[in-house]
Amino acid sequence: MIFFETPGKSNTDDVLRCVKERGEALGIHTCVLATTRGATAERAAEILTGFNIVAVTHFTGIKEANIQKLSSDKRAALEASGVTVLTSGHPFYGIGRAVRHRFDTFQVDEVIAETLKLFGVGVKVAVEVSLMAADAGLITTGEAVLCVGGTGAGADTAVVLNAVNTGDFFALKIREILCKPMP
Repeated sequence: MIFFETPGKSNTDDVLRCVKERGEALGIHTCVLATTRGATAERAAEILTGFNIVAVTHFTGIKEANIQKLSSDKRAALEASGVTVLTSGHPFYGIGRAVRHRFDTFQVDEVIAETLKLFGVGVKVAVEVSLMAADAGLITTGEAVLCVGGTGAGADTAVVLNAVNTGDFFALKIREILCKPMP
């Protein structure tokens, strides 16, 4: 396992090279990753040649109503490069967040998210994007996939996990943590 001194986008290329090396060693060629404005997905398309890349964006309206942070031009460029782009609701940021805002109480999805963050924000993100991709039918449940997340911008965390749908969350197993920032 690789530990980075600091979190953030300065680790993106190292994370993607780690994913490529480990994926090739394990015979896993599917990588699910988080991308907000497309930069991480662009680098993945350059580094992870021969991989099936699923780039998962924030849902439209995450910060401002009706605003999607990934531009349509960037989305088209990613798709033209062979990257599958998914925009959907987030399992750990949905109706539970609305309940918290309305009733000032936490819901189980946020408790799970905060628990995963004990291992690092990127671990939470990697798990979440895998659930989103499985729910959309873009990865096969039961199979090992490489998942990449980050803290803020860029990538700083990679894991190998078995893909499950959100409804089967407790069957998910993180098989390996490849790299992450130090706590």
